[in-house]
Amino acid sequence: MTELAAALSQALGPSGVLTSTQDLVPFARDATAGYMQLPATVVFPADAGQVAAVVQICRSHHAPIVPRGGGTSLSAGAVPVPGAVVLSLQKLDKILEIDAQNLTMLVEPGVVTERIDGAAATQGLFYPPDPGSIKTCTIGGNVASNAGGLRGLKYGVTRDYVLALEVVLPSGETTWLGSKCRKDAAGYSLRDLFIGSEGTLGIVTKILLKLLPRPAAKATVLATFPDLEHAAATVSAIIAARLNPCTLEFLDQATLRCVENQVRLGLPINAGALLLMESDGHPAAVAEEAAQMAEFARAHGTLEVREARNAAEADQLAAARRQAYPALAQAYPSAILEDVTVPRSELAAMVRFIEATTRRHGVICAIFGHAGDGNFHPTYLTDERDVEAMEKVKAASHEIALEALRRGGTITGEHGVGLAKKSYLPLQRDAASFELLKQIKRALDPENLLNPGKIFDL
Repeated sequence: MTELAAALSQALGPSGVLTSTQDLVPFARDATAGYMQLPATVVFPADAGQVAAVVQICRSHHAPIVPRGGGTSLSAGAVPVPGAVVLSLQKLDKILEIDAQNLTMLVEPGVVTERIDGAAATQGLFYPPDPGSIKTCTIGGNVASNAGGLRGLKYGVTRDYVLALEVVLPSGETTWLGSKCRKDAAGYSLRDLFIGSEGTLGIVTKILLKLLPRPAAKATVLATFPDLEHAAATVSAIIAARLNPCTLEFLDQATLRCVENQVRLGLPINAGALLLMESDGHPAAVAEEAAQMAEFARAHGTLEVREARNAAEADQLAAARRQAYPALAQAYPSAILEDVTVPRSELAAMVRFIEATTRRHGVICAIFGHAGDGNFHPTYLTDERDVEAMEKVKAASHEIALEALRRGGTITGEHGVGLAKKSYLPLQRDAASFELLKQIKRALDPENLLNPGKIFDL
């Protein structure tokens, strides 16, 4: 056992530290294809005090720290660097308080995201952010990557629901940032600095979340189209009409077939594209909005429109959409999921570009995503062990990222930069803002110990 591992074992107890190669292998990668690095050690602190102790020990040994939640990252954000200590937050998994009077919930970072909305529902409350991996991802990882989700169109992303954070800084100090107040103009919003920082600035140990009253009603409408372009045109029309659905999700035929093979819901696998539309709120408004969305689908060449008959069917359809990436990943040796976003007015044009580009490079690509946000997930179906195939994937992905930027978009809408997108970040940022990112990192983590090499290199 190394001196570092011995010190960590003394602080956490032997059961809180892993050092054998066999035990370390599951922590060598996250859900991102093509990235793997064995850590030196994995630790499991049980509370914020132990997190601070780990940081102080690692700092004294100049050992890099990679915070880890559920390991569902799709940007290689949780992949270790050589010699790293992976700091797993899975033991910090308590819901500490539900304050129904102030509509807040205090949680630890290891709480699985689905549990949060479930706990809120017992009080008639609602936690809207719902990443595709909601059943396995953790709220700490959501905060680290500023995760989005299916309901992001109407309700926004994780940042919009974080009121305060407890953070262990690279110095080992612990600080509280924010309050239960919905309005707070006292100085810089330091809380926001840590949301989306991907574990490079501090380790979040408590999160105070904002909740909403639970919507009184919901309607789910399913529309099928001959191709993605007709589906995209429908989305653009819905947005232009200033409707405010909570969900506008699309699947192309390749994704649709893989999903149906998994869930067996009788989805129309011969359709070129599927659009899942959800409205929630006051019952009368929901009924009117659902009817309007159905009419827009009919006006833009739908093959079929149907509304979920009851809540159970609606939940099944939403669950089928969440199954998109897992279904593709099970159907092929490797499913490499991309994440680009464009202004919604560019939706149909971007669909055409993705389809033409992947076809030209000879890459099999399924497309799904959050159409209402302009957020696409082109997913390359390949084998990461095939060098030639991976070169084609990289070439197509490169062109798609550049096209998203050319159309005023972003290289990542919700997955974060991590390792996978950091070469593109200087293309999206101007020189001054890119340097500002580095200045912030140097100020808070001068020894570059927290998740080094992610987002950018120092």
